[in-house]
Amino acid sequence: MSVRGQTSVHQMRAGRRAAAFLAGGAGVAIAASLLAGPARAGTDDAPIGPSGRPAWAEHATGEAMRLGAPGMTVEEPPPVIPKFARFPNSEGHLGTYQPNGATETADQPFFQPLGVNGRTCQTCHQPASAWTITPSLIRDAFKQTGGTAPIFRPVDGAVCPSADVSTPEKRESAYSLLLNKGLIRVFIPLPAGPALQFSIVDVTDPYGCNTDPAYGLTSYGPSAPTAGTVSVYRRPLPTTNMRFLTALMWDGREPSLESQATDAVRIHMQSPADPTPDQLAQIVGFESGLYSAQIVSAEAGRLNQDGAAGGPVALSREAFHVGINDVLGGDPSGAAFDRDAMTDYAAWEETGDPQGIRAMVARGEQIFNEKPIAITGVTGLNDQLGAATINGTCTTCHDTPNVGNHSVKLPINIGVVAPDAAELDTTGLPVFVLRCDSGPLAGQSFRVTDPGKALVSGACADIGKMKGPILRGLAARAPYFHNGAAPDLDHVVDFYNARFGIGLSNEERAALIAFLRKL
Repeated sequence: MSVRGQTSVHQMRAGRRAAAFLAGGAGVAIAASLLAGPARAGTDDAPIGPSGRPAWAEHATGEAMRLGAPGMTVEEPPPVIPKFARFPNSEGHLGTYQPNGATETADQPFFQPLGVNGRTCQTCHQPASAWTITPSLIRDAFKQTGGTAPIFRPVDGAVCPSADVSTPEKRESAYSLLLNKGLIRVFIPLPAGPALQFSIVDVTDPYGCNTDPAYGLTSYGPSAPTAGTVSVYRRPLPTTNMRFLTALMWDGREPSLESQATDAVRIHMQSPADPTPDQLAQIVGFESGLYSAQIVSAEAGRLNQDGAAGGPVALSREAFHVGINDVLGGDPSGAAFDRDAMTDYAAWEETGDPQGIRAMVARGEQIFNEKPIAITGVTGLNDQLGAATINGTCTTCHDTPNVGNHSVKLPINIGVVAPDAAELDTTGLPVFVLRCDSGPLAGQSFRVTDPGKALVSGACADIGKMKGPILRGLAARAPYFHNGAAPDLDHVVDFYNARFGIGLSNEERAALIAFLRKL
């Protein structure tokens, strides 16, 4: 828990503590297996190539350069990113804050086209969208340019580089996942040799990319060895609030911010050379100095008034270290887990208007912290702890105080990759049938729209695993989950309610959604 407001929050919430979250005897003693590895963002499992970069990145870089790029115009950035800026959205206004002052974009490599296809980091990381990008902005760019703006590049913007982009009508089809769900194609070569524990025995391949040997699998099937590249489709993550990250990319495949920036330049911008050390330092410094959160609600007003601590300025002052408030007892400070991890709106619990919107937001925060959830079937959690049921709350997984991601690296599979996941729209995504041939899960099969971390590690235990992302600025950046399967926060809440049988009442559901929109 953050220092600010600690005493008053505990006084307000006295008497609402629950028993230990683990059913049965599983607990802190097993936490070491989940906390192993360096206290830094990144993956422990990505094979390293000859250049010292992750092997997947070396392959993807070669593919990006092989494809070539059309010579088209470069988008113009704003001349200055102010120290504090506000951007309207459906909830009110998002705020972005730079504690170190305004940034002039002319000399900042984040806003420069460092490759050959006209893209910059800003192409997929727009300030108004909490530093990611949304389908509405993408569709606007398509209408204005006929699908030739920098984001529309076959290398990863199209469903496959082989897609026909010769006319506006054909470009609309080629960039359909980008236009409808804000998804970028991520292409990862499968590990070779014993590291690959599974076979891809079948693929439902709507775009022909995974079954095209030029871009996808060179061999697959129930009786053939699996080899080649897999294409999946994922949302760009925000380049803000990065001080709180413990894993980079949805599958944790990048070992550092510098590595991530290098691979973005080499692959997404199709640069023939790495960015210079000075360019990397500037990009990482800029990203690390950004904080974004909702600051104004059309209904509740300013979110940092009357004792509330919403907005990016308060967020920038939030205490953080890897393992803070870890649910499995891994906080290096020795502090115990506090399920009341979200406290920004605790002061609104006693507004004098119990039926008002501010009281509803505070109630939603309380539900997020304390509504009991019987967590079952989550690989990376239940199986690792040997507990069929974990009695938890939302903050069991979203434990970083007032941020909402995992405070340690904890990739898990909550079921979003299931082709028939309740309340989610997975149309347009490929479906893979994976058969485990070796390792502890040998003999089991999985049907998923994205193999997740397993694409990097090759391990069956990692199938479908993704990180839990930071939850701030949500109202500015729909759709949600790695695959854009939830078009709004209503569907996010409904997915969890159905998946875990939470039993939210209509009033609880509305309050929880209202709270999430204020983050």
